[in-house]
Amino acid sequence: MNLPTWLIKLLFNLWPPFLGAGIRVRKLSADFRKAEVGLKLGFGNRNYVGTHFGGSLYAMTDPFYMLMVLRQLGNDHYVWDQAGRIEYLKPGRGTVRAHFHLTDEMLDDIRAHTAGGEKYLPEMTVDIVDDAGERVAVVYKTLYVRRKPGKR
Repeated sequence: MNLPTWLIKLLFNLWPPFLGAGIRVRKLSADFRKAEVGLKLGFGNRNYVGTHFGGSLYAMTDPFYMLMVLRQLGNDHYVWDQAGRIEYLKPGRGTVRAHFHLTDEMLDDIRAHTAGGEKYLPEMTVDIVDDAGERVAVVYKTLYVRRKPGKR
């Protein structure tokens, strides 16, 4: 399915897990190489001590690298989230953001490792930063990528 970027952004922002947590896709480039996601601290995503709930911080990063890589590689590859973890660095207050960026080097590396049909598990990282640009958390996403049979 090849929906226009503006519609995908809208659907993300209306998706119940994002809508309920207050997660907003701020920017999504037409080529799916860059994305920015924001999360304002509010009643629905505040933890017991008044800072961002860790599950919401992780959720704001969950689908993006998988979808961005899939859009770049097209239907010739399987792309799934294989694993993920988050490291909390300081309490999140106010608005936090995550910036995703796929480079030519990252995509060339994935293509080279999967050209013969082998699975590849690249690890992507994304920082979650506050309004001052200080890191609140870092998320590590491991993707499962494999070239489909018959496409090799």
